[in-house]
Formats: sequence, structure tokens, C-alpha cells
Amino acid sequence: MQLANNEELDTFLKIHPSIKMMEVLMIDMNGIIRCKRIPRSEFAELFTEGLKSPASTVLLNVKGEFCDELDKADLDGDPDRLIRPIKNTLSIIPWLESETAQVLSTFTELNGEPNLFDSRNVLINSLKPLYALGLKLVVATELEFYLIKSGDSSRPEPLLSKIPGTNRDQSGIQYAMPEDLWDHDQFLDDVRSACDCQNIPMTTIHSEYAPGQFEINLHHTDDPIKACQDAFLLKRLVKGIARKHSMAATFMAKPFKDIAGSGLHIHMSLYDKDGDNVFADQNSSEIPAISSILLHAIGGLSDLMSDSMAIFAPNANSYRRLIPGNFAPLTPNWGYNHRDVALRVPVSNLKNMRIEHRVSGADANPYLVLSAIVAGIHHGITQECTPSMMIAEGAEIEEIITLPRIWPDAINEFGSGVALSQYLGADFCKLYETVRRSEMEEISAQIPDIDYDWYLRAM
Repeated sequence: MQLANNEELDTFLKIHPSIKMMEVLMIDMNGIIRCKRIPRSEFAELFTEGLKSPASTVLLNVKGEFCDELDKADLDGDPDRLIRPIKNTLSIIPWLESETAQVLSTFTELNGEPNLFDSRNVLINSLKPLYALGLKLVVATELEFYLIKSGDSSRPEPLLSKIPGTNRDQSGIQYAMPEDLWDHDQFLDDVRSACDCQNIPMTTIHSEYAPGQFEINLHHTDDPIKACQDAFLLKRLVKGIARKHSMAATFMAKPFKDIAGSGLHIHMSLYDKDGDNVFADQNSSEIPAISSILLHAIGGLSDLMSDSMAIFAPNANSYRRLIPGNFAPLTPNWGYNHRDVALRVPVSNLKNMRIEHRVSGADANPYLVLSAIVAGIHHGITQECTPSMMIAEGAEIEEIITLPRIWPDAINEFGSGVALSQYLGADFCKLYETVRRSEMEEISAQIPDIDYDWYLRAM
């Protein structure tokens, strides 16, 4: 476990002597960042001994409540655990007016052992079997989000560009339009500056397939933990900069009807100890030069995809994104240079041969998403799983729905899966299932406005 120490703190404070407060960031199982703000007088204690925080912090449901259905063993009275700062995550918060720093933390037991319910530690443990094979994972993430305009409307609305010479909103899809970037130039420039400030490796940004929607790509890294940390911190940063510009940003999977949802796409390559990409057949002249290891990895990812959907689509709203014709995968298919598949093999050279996992919504927890992906890769390689037939570039795909498209089915498949729990931990999987099922039952009991619109007068 790579924890920050007082030496790192001292170096930081010499560079930023005016810092008075620090936000200590904690990530719960939903992928929601919780936080404590501490004064400078407590900085040294945090970096030396850690700070105490309720054990329930990483176990909260999406509403921030402790789930009554959880087994309370060792949790009665909500005992304290320790939060410890993570190495190389200390930075200033450039979108705040106050002189405030931030640091990402991880949960440990009081004796210093990693807390197994912290999703960061779930990923660390999931990676161990892959590393034991002498393989190294290289990861990059892509995140989609919407900008939301401020106003008095009872429902949120995407922030649209204006038709030139009018006060009318631009409608329709205008993918990768420079005007959309120009309209939000100051916001995007502040995002890039903040990324530089917080050591988040932002690369490309473009407008997406819906008005008010954007995508930001992060540079690949051979540290999968950092790749997920960066994704979390990017989401926080985008929301913070949006507030500074009197708007809002959301990574909700499907915030608006009739336009695209937002996804979290993960690119991964696999390298051996000699630095060779084992997803590529180094001796092949075929295009694509796909190795047997890549085929097995795709087979394993396909095998565990249904069991993993409760992670890839963790919320009720997540399933509103999973509709035909919406670039959201509905079956565990794969193909070369094809964006309608769940597992895409992009055009690349032998060094960069990779899989793009396109299933997850932007609302998913990146640590858990990558944990499930790593499980699928290792399962596929060790069991020599055989994938379905590759879908060729430009081929038309028959719309077949085999993945769970409703929340109860996804939770049931997650709960009955065996292979996934061997990687994520049986106790964690049981806890995760319990929280998701509790949320599902609670939201199912609500009476939405559409029930009154459709039924109250007619029935």
C-alpha cells in the first residue's frame, strides 16, 4: 500500500505555504466521493497516523444512508476505521476561492491492514492473480458527461450552444464541432489547467453525440490503480469547474430522454516481462494481428459480462442507457474497428494492440469496473475461454439482447455468479449485492409522476 508521509506533506507546504485547509477524499462503493475538511493543525496527524472515520463511510448507499439490510457484525455502533492519505495525490483545489488542498485517502483497519470493503483495495486484490502470471496491465479511460444549464426549470436541461445570430438553442447532433468547444472555451481551458495542477493526464476532449455532451480522454498508464484514481479525480474536477462557471456537470448514465447516455470506456493492453504486448501476434501479418491470449481474454470478458452488469450499470438510471441503437452494448459481442460492440479491438500497431471495454456507464465506480474486467481477463486466459465470432469492420450487427437490461436481473446474476466473487471477494460481493438490492426495492416502491399522468384519472 503506497501511503503518503510527512516528507511529502512538508514538500507540498513549502511550495504552497498559504494553504489553510485540506479536503480528505474518501470513495465509497458507489463511486461517490465523500470528504472531510480539516484545518492545517491536523495535517501532520493525517499524514503520520491517519484520521478516524466511521466504518460506514465506504458502505453507504447512493443516498448517503447506511443500508439497514446489511449484516451488522462488527458494525454495531458504527465503529471508527482509519483513513490514510495516498501517495502522490496531494494537490491544491484551483476552482475554490479559499486556499484549500485535497488528498485522496484509503480506508484501513485500526491495525493498519487494508479495509477489504474499500473499492480501491478490491481492485488491488483483483490484480494479484494477473500479476502472478508475470503480466502487466496498461489502462486508459474515457469519460462522457453533460453540462447542465442553470435556471428555474423543475427538471435539468442540457446546456446547448446557440444558433449563430439568434437566442435559439442549437438542436440535433453535431459531433465533434469546434463551435461547441469555442462556446465553452473558458470552462474547458480551466479544466485543462486544473488537470495540469492536479497531475491528471488529460489528453483529448471533444463534443459528443448529443447536445451539451462532452468526452474527456485520459492518457494510458501501466498503473491501473492510478488510472482509476485519475478518473475519479477528473469527475470531481469537472463538477468543480462547472460550478465555478455557474453551471453544473453530470456523469449520470442517462440524464435525458431521447438523446445519448454517458459511458465510461476503458482501454487495456497486456504486456509480458519483456515488454511485449501479448494481445498482439508478433509473427502475424494479418490485420488485425490478434493473439490467442487476446482471444482468450475476450472469451473470459464475455463469460463474466452478465455477472458483472450490476457493477457496469450500478443504478436504476443506468439501465435507461441500455437501449438498442444507442451505442450501448446489449450483448457480449466483439469486433475489430467497430463501435457497436461491447468489446472493441481498435485500429493500432502491434505495440498498442488493445481491447476497448464499452459497457459501463459513466456513473459506475471505476475501481470496481476495472476489478470485474481484470477478473474476466484472468479467467479467460487461465481457462482458455473461446469468444464468439469476431464482427468484422463495417459489418451490420443483428440486434440481439442477452445482457441483463433491467436492474433486478443484473443484481440476481451478480448474486448467483461464482467466478467473479473469487476475484472481488465473497464478503464484498455479498455486501455490494445487499446494498444494490436494498436500493432497488426502495426505488421500486416510489410512485413517480408518470403514474399519476397515465393512471390517476383513467383508472
